[in-house]
Amino acid sequence: MSMMVPPTVPREILAQLQSEYPQVQALLQPQNMGKGAALRRGIQAATGDYVLIQDADLEYDPSEYEALLEPLVSGKADVVYGSRFMGGRPHRVLYFWHSVGNRFLTLLSNMVSNLNLTDMETCYKAFRREVIQSISLKEDRFGFEPEVTVKIARRRLRVYEIGISYAGRTYAEGKKIGWKDGVRALWCLLKYGMTEPWASEVAEPSNPAVVTQHRGLEKANEVSGSPILK
Repeated sequence: MSMMVPPTVPREILAQLQSEYPQVQALLQPQNMGKGAALRRGIQAATGDYVLIQDADLEYDPSEYEALLEPLVSGKADVVYGSRFMGGRPHRVLYFWHSVGNRFLTLLSNMVSNLNLTDMETCYKAFRREVIQSISLKEDRFGFEPEVTVKIARRRLRVYEIGISYAGRTYAEGKKIGWKDGVRALWCLLKYGMTEPWASEVAEPSNPAVVTQHRGLEKANEVSGSPILK
């Protein structure tokens, strides 16, 4: 497992973590380069089957990983978003205008992407590793969210959404995102909506059992001369 670590984390904590869990690989940034830059590096270093994004502030609960990964593990999805605005899990009540802004950006994102998400800006996003590693990502800060959403939509990937809990922080408690990031999100939706091409429609693969049965009926038809439905 790889994880990106900001330069402010004490190195002795990282050393202890890696000694207790040898499978954990800590990737260090030389300075604060932004969330998107950290994610790009972590994504490319990943070697497991799935990539899941988790903020270090624990506004999102790691105990919900299993639910988030289930559509991927079962083979139903390529991408899963954890939504703060659906389901019956507990949510901390905080800023009204933040929720309005989130829903507004999600609405614009859905118009650009032709998806019907309820929470485009969520941190909790999980991907099949080869899917997210195949996408060229450019944004260094919180523009990652609209960028990756447009790009997965334009690739016609299978996207699922599940309800999650949310224990949001106040600015006094260290919340970082601000109105400038909202403006950047608008710009990213416009930019990638205009420049990212749609992938060609790909037909669902045929079910081998159905094909075999159909060919068997055709053979029987040749022998008996009776018509079959093709």
